[in-house]
Amino acid sequence: MEFDTRPINRCSKRNEKIYQDWFNGDGRLIGKDVTNFLAMSNLPREDLKQVWAIADSKRQGFLGFKEFITAMQLVSLAQVGHALTSDSLNAEVRTFQSNAVDFENLQLPKMEGLDGLLSKKKRVAKWTPDHNGSLSLSSRANWFSSSKSAKKVPSDYVTSIIDGLKKLYVKKLKPLEVTYHFNDFVSPLLANSDFDAKPMVMLLGQYSTGKTTFIKHLLRTSYPGAHIGPEPTTDRFVVVMLMRVYGALMWSLGKVLNTPEVSRVYIGSFNDIPINEDLTWPLGKELFEKEQDDLLTDLKNIPKKACDRRINEFVKRARAAKIHAYIISHLKKEMPAMMGKAKTQKRLMDNLENEFVKVSVTPYSLTLYRLITMLLGLFKNVDACCMSNPPKLKKNTHLPAGDFPNVEHFREVLNGYNIDKFEKLKPKLIQAVDDMLGYDIPELLKNFKNPYD
Repeated sequence: MEFDTRPINRCSKRNEKIYQDWFNGDGRLIGKDVTNFLAMSNLPREDLKQVWAIADSKRQGFLGFKEFITAMQLVSLAQVGHALTSDSLNAEVRTFQSNAVDFENLQLPKMEGLDGLLSKKKRVAKWTPDHNGSLSLSSRANWFSSSKSAKKVPSDYVTSIIDGLKKLYVKKLKPLEVTYHFNDFVSPLLANSDFDAKPMVMLLGQYSTGKTTFIKHLLRTSYPGAHIGPEPTTDRFVVVMLMRVYGALMWSLGKVLNTPEVSRVYIGSFNDIPINEDLTWPLGKELFEKEQDDLLTDLKNIPKKACDRRINEFVKRARAAKIHAYIISHLKKEMPAMMGKAKTQKRLMDNLENEFVKVSVTPYSLTLYRLITMLLGLFKNVDACCMSNPPKLKKNTHLPAGDFPNVEHFREVLNGYNIDKFEKLKPKLIQAVDDMLGYDIPELLKNFKNPYD
């Protein structure tokens, strides 16, 4: 498998300038703008669905300028007869990236009614890049609505899934974390860079084991600072040694990495020297090639799955922050009002495991129920049977033991705090996080899904 570094959206300077004129003025195409613009190609809906799926391979929920070029090239290919069905999607992408398609000289797609739209755009606003080459929001022009109906962009306007997660974090999750010192116990507060950072791959290995050679093999060229050791340590080994390392590495990683899945270990020869079939066992060459294909496919999928991974980590963090708030508020509740605070804090810290169990099973609604029945009892409208036999109350919802923090680490950090200074449980903060997990995030994903689904 070839790790082609040439982007599918590569095009000539002339076509790039034309695509800039076609592109929307706010730096991205989302939602209705996408469907209205691509509808001018007169392609079937199924083809347009695949165009979006390929162009938005990173699942950002919008088309930036590079993704827009990719979409236009795919539209052009579809118009001349290339199939874009889901069954042939992967095969088509490989064909597009091969020399069979000359992207630099690819004809522009035929877009019905585009000329009139361009003339309208020039009258409304001009596209102007800012100093760093990106598209400016100040020059935004709505292509498909009149200037009279254009409204001011609201402060909570969301332009992508990542942008939505940022706003949800600041508005709903961060207040809970700050209130209960989540950043000291579990993880530091998130910054914009934590959401915007590109995925990275860390390459580790002992001296002269092939790290630089592996990178050069992927890039197909050298790079500044590349230095290959004079004494390679991987040039001589036998099959038994290889399989022994394969099994030992898989076993060791399983104990180190805290994941439910078994870690995948790849076998391959990542250099420019062809495999010597005379020195390998009958299936050796085939095994190496398949393993290399799998590894390179996984590397390619890292940026494509970055958005999904970020969403999963965000949800995991929200659940951890919610449980942390329950733990802190429970410890605060156990503290006496006046005397014996130091003794109680020591007892709580010594029996922290039992306190965690109490948090997972204590019905927090019991206090509220007793308060209501007491108030109703003042008016003598409550049946004595109801007062003596309260209904079975729900326990804390969705607090699985596996989501609780490590007891020893929690105790170590808690040792530097005065539990009596912690905040009591604030239901509004908990409810805000529940609403975010139950409604806001699903709605965010729905708004930025493939518009042709």
